[in-house]
Parts: sequence; C-alpha cells; structure tokens
Amino acid sequence: MTRRREVGIIKSLVLGAAFAAALALPANAQDKKLTLSGTAVLTTDYIFRGISNSDENPAVQASFDATYGIFYAGVWGSNTDFGDGIELDYYAGITPTWKNITFDIGGLYYTFPGFNSIDYFELKTGARWTGGNWTLGAINYWSPDNFGLGVESNAIEGGVSYAFSGMLFNFFSPSISGLIGFQSYEAVVPDYTYWNAGLTLGFMERWSADIRYWDTDYSDADCAFNSGGPSNCDARVVGTVKATF
Repeated sequence: MTRRREVGIIKSLVLGAAFAAALALPANAQDKKLTLSGTAVLTTDYIFRGISNSDENPAVQASFDATYGIFYAGVWGSNTDFGDGIELDYYAGITPTWKNITFDIGGLYYTFPGFNSIDYFELKTGARWTGGNWTLGAINYWSPDNFGLGVESNAIEGGVSYAFSGMLFNFFSPSISGLIGFQSYEAVVPDYTYWNAGLTLGFMERWSADIRYWDTDYSDADCAFNSGGPSNCDARVVGTVKATF
C-alpha cells in the first residue's frame, strides 16, 4: 500500500468519525453562548508545516475568533514572504464532542491581498483526545487547488502534549508538545515530512511563551522549489510570545 493511499484512508476515517459524532451529538450537549476572543503574537519566524513563510525573519500575527456552542469562525493574519507580504486566513467549522474526544470539521481559506492568484482553500478534519494531563490528536488538511497551482494537496499530522500540574505550578502553566506531519501533493511539488517539539509556558493567565524546534526532510533543492529559498526548510529553533484577550 502506498503512502498516498494510506493518507487517503486515514483522511476518510477521520472525516467519517467526525461527521458521525456531529450527527449523534444532542442539541443541548453544549452551551450555546457567543464568545469573542483574540490573540496577538510575536514570533522569531513564521513556520508553516516546517517551512519558513517569512524568509527566516520575525513575524507579527493576530487573530479574532467567535464561538457559539460547537460552531466557530475567525480570521488570522501575518506578515509573510509571499505575494505582497500580507496573509489573511479565514476559517469556520464545528467542534462536536463525544466523551473525551473533540472532533473538528472546518474550512480554511488562505488569502494574500494584492496577489490573489495564490489564494486557496483547505478542508480540515480531525479529532483530539484528552485524558488527565495528556492530549493526543490527529488532523488532516486537504486542498483541491494548492496555492493556485491546480494541484491537490494533503497534509496529515499527529500530535501529543502533556500539561504539568502541581503546587510548583501555581503561577505558571508549563506543557510540552510535539507533532509529526506528512505533506503530499498530487504532482509538481515534492512531498515531505516535517516535525516539531517544544515547551510552552503559560503565565499571568493570558500570556504564554513557546520555544520550539522545527525540522523537515526536504533537500535544499526541493525546499527552494517549494518555498523559493533553499534554507527555509532547515532545522531551527523558534521563539514565540502570545497574548490572548
């Protein structure tokens, strides 16, 4: 069985399970309350699936989100090295739950104002299990036309995190996490694997700091073909500070 076929099977299983959970969820299973929130982020490098989207330079990012019961929608923005230097992403979906599993079915639309020929859509399907201090998750992103190239793409990720607790952590909320992902393309662009691992420290209720190691298995030539720069896929450590409001 090829890796591409395995990815397709996993994607179908995740999507089917998520839809089944959504249909089975009682109407009153979650509180219906409109909640608005946002984030402001400063990071040393804008990494997207292991590849620098800011030419290895710092990025300023922000998001605005609305949730109502199991429904969510939002917009996210960042400086980027693509197009005219700005990326705005729009997303919406549902997060039904079953026992201690949360499913996520949604859509994301990536836009690059002033250079809309590379705008594209992704379907997101995933599930996250939480037990005690542990969280395990798998998520799939499928696009019918990646970056306007007329090529299907698929990314599947698996991740794990552990949140520390105890008297020593009354003022801080540390957690460790990591993921591994595989990005495939129907044609033209080379497939690759990416991964990360890092430590996140929450503090003052609304703030967090993250230090994370990223890497991919791309060669310099394949990286340059995908991103425009041969070193954009190299191993690196990225620092991020985030405020939530």
